[in-house]
Amino acid sequence: MESRSPSIACIGIIGRHNNPLHISLLPVTGQDGQPNQERNRLEYTFMLNSSLDIFEARMPSKTVGHDFGLLHALDEPIALYGWLTNTGVKLIIVVDMGGRTAQTAEAGKTAILGLRTSDLTPAFQALQTAYIRLLRNPFYVPDDHDPRTTKLRGSLEITSSRFIKEVERIGRTWYPGITAI
Repeated sequence: MESRSPSIACIGIIGRHNNPLHISLLPVTGQDGQPNQERNRLEYTFMLNSSLDIFEARMPSKTVGHDFGLLHALDEPIALYGWLTNTGVKLIIVVDMGGRTAQTAEAGKTAILGLRTSDLTPAFQALQTAYIRLLRNPFYVPDDHDPRTTKLRGSLEITSSRFIKEVERIGRTWYPGITAI
């Protein structure tokens, strides 16, 4: 029987007006480390959307790089964690507690079955750094619109291939206990 360890299933970047800026889905991996099952985009979009009310309920008076921790757990294997940037952009990581085949002791590592909120801090910090790099790009026009009007300035979705590749790299690289990504 193979043991499974936590992995990132989905990363969502949500704008300050609760509009999705980017959603990355990471597949379930098999014993060989190769993707063997795609995830349902609609299902994960609903999960991300359901966490927005929790952000609003926990909104602090001062919002500077605030870790919201566990937002909620769905069923047994899925849990959503959140982070709020100082610009009001929400970073959400969906963790699948059995999404990756655990490394065995023969390979020099032991399986990690639990997950602490602090285990996701390096991933959130790396995502925030990637988002800051995106904002520093003079050709990127950040999400800046008023949801009460139809006036838009810039695209609502992040299309930068460099940013998308970095988000996917963070999702694939992360594992419980990692100290830096």
